Amino acid sequence: MATRDSLDFKVGVEEEEEEGTPSPSSISPPSSPLSYFDRDRHVAFFEMLYDLMPYHYQSQEINRLTLAFFTVSGLHLLQALDRVDKDRVANWVLSFQAHPRSRAELKNGQFYGFHGSRTSQFPPNENGVSVHNAGHLASTYCALAILKTVGFNLLTIDKESILISMRNLQQPDGSFMPLHVGAETDLRFVYCAAAICFMLEDWSGMDKEKAKDYILSCQSYDGGFGLMPGLESHGGGTYCAVASLRLMGYIEDNLLSKNATSFVVNVPLLLDWCMQRQAIDGGFQGRANKYSDTCYAFWVGAVLKILGGYKLIDKIALRRFLLTCQYEFGGFSKYPRELPDLYHSYYGFTAFSLLEEPGLNPLCAELGMTDLAALDRSKVASLHLHNLWLVQVSYLLTVKENDTKAFVWGKVPITATKASMKSMVVAWYKALTPGVIGLYRICGGDEKKKNIGEHIGSDDDDEQRVMGQPCLVVRGN
Repeated sequence: MATRDSLDFKVGVEEEEEEGTPSPSSISPPSSPLSYFDRDRHVAFFEMLYDLMPYHYQSQEINRLTLAFFTVSGLHLLQALDRVDKDRVANWVLSFQAHPRSRAELKNGQFYGFHGSRTSQFPPNENGVSVHNAGHLASTYCALAILKTVGFNLLTIDKESILISMRNLQQPDGSFMPLHVGAETDLRFVYCAAAICFMLEDWSGMDKEKAKDYILSCQSYDGGFGLMPGLESHGGGTYCAVASLRLMGYIEDNLLSKNATSFVVNVPLLLDWCMQRQAIDGGFQGRANKYSDTCYAFWVGAVLKILGGYKLIDKIALRRFLLTCQYEFGGFSKYPRELPDLYHSYYGFTAFSLLEEPGLNPLCAELGMTDLAALDRSKVASLHLHNLWLVQVSYLLTVKENDTKAFVWGKVPITATKASMKSMVVAWYKALTPGVIGLYRICGGDEKKKNIGEHIGSDDDDEQRVMGQPCLVVRGN
C-alpha cells in the first residue's frame, strides 16, 4: 500500500485558522456546483489517494496511519472497499504496533499501542531498550479502525499490551495523554481511549468513572463541551464527550425519546447548543460566530444522531451547503468553492451517510466509521445496535425451504427489524455472505414452525419469534 502522509488527526478536532482564513463569500466561484452527490468521482479520487498521496501531505508524515484510516474507511463508506488489498493493508498496519520485551515493561509508563508512522519507530538504544517508544492513542484508534474495516480479527492482536499500558496514560483527573511523555490532555484522547476499549471489547484499559467525571467537567454553561474544563464549547470536543459517554454506556442512544427525568449531562442545553450550530447557509459551524465547515456536519451532526435529534435539523439546507463544497473532480473542501483535502472529503462522506445518501454505507456515529466495520465480523458473538440491547447471537439455525438455505439469526430484538436497522443488517450480511438476496422473517413462535415469510416490507414484526426470541432471517440463493 503506497500510503505516504496524513492530515493532522487530533481525533478529527480540526484547529480552526484564526487569521488569514478566507471568507467563503470572498472566493470567486468556479462553475456551478453539482446538484447531486457524485459517488463515482469520489471513488476515483480516493483510489488515487490510496495509491499515491500528493506532495502537499509530506508535512503530515508523522500521522501516516491517520491518513490510511481516512482513505480506507472512506472507500468503505463509498461501498468501494474492493479496491483495497485487505491482507496487505492489515499486515502493514500491524507492523506499526509497539511491543514490550517483557510483561514487566508494561508498567514502565510507556504506551505499547501503535506508532503513527515509520519516523516515530525509533530503534532501541545500546541496551536494547526502546526509550523513545512513541505509541500514540490517536494512531492506535486509527489502526484498530482500519483493521476492523478490512475484516481483521482483533482477537488475534496483542491487546493486553495495549490495554495495560494505556492505563499509564490516564491522569488523576480522568483525562488521557496521547503518549507517555510531553503531551497535552483533553477530550480527544479520552475519546480515543474509550473507542479503543470498545473495539477491543475490554474496558480494563481505563477507569471509566474517572473518565466520565472528567468529561462532565468539560460541559460549558451554554450546553456544549470544551476540549478541557473551562474552555469554549467546540463541535469536536462536544462529539468526543457525547460519543465517549455513549461508548462507555453512561448515556443511551436516541436519548431524546426516553422518559428519564435526569441524565448525566444537561441534555436540553446540549441540544440547544447543537441546533444553534446550523448556520443560515445550511452548514454547521464548530463554534459560535464561525463560518460553516464541511467537517462539522459530522462532528455536530453525529452528536444529534446519538441524542436522537438529527431529525430536527434542516437536512435540505445542509445537503445544499455540502454540495457547494464538493469538488468537480471528487472530494470535499473545508469551505465552498475551494480545493478538496482528504480530511474534509472523509467527513463530507460521513455527513452524506448521516443524510442517508444512496450508494453510501450506513455510519456508526459513535465510532466515526461504517456500521459494517463497527460490527464484529470475526466471531458474530455480540452486536451493538445503538438504542437496542447488546445482542448476543448464540446460534445459527439452518433451515431449508425448496432446497434454499436460510440462516436464522438468534436473539435479535424486534426493534432491529425497523427500517433503520433493516438496511444495515441486510448490507452487513450481503458484505459477509456471497449470494444473500434479502432479509426475511420467520413466522410463528413454535420452534417447529420455521416457515419462511414474505420479504420484510413493514414494521409490523411483533409476532416474529423462534425459540421464544425475536429473530431475523437471511435467505441465500
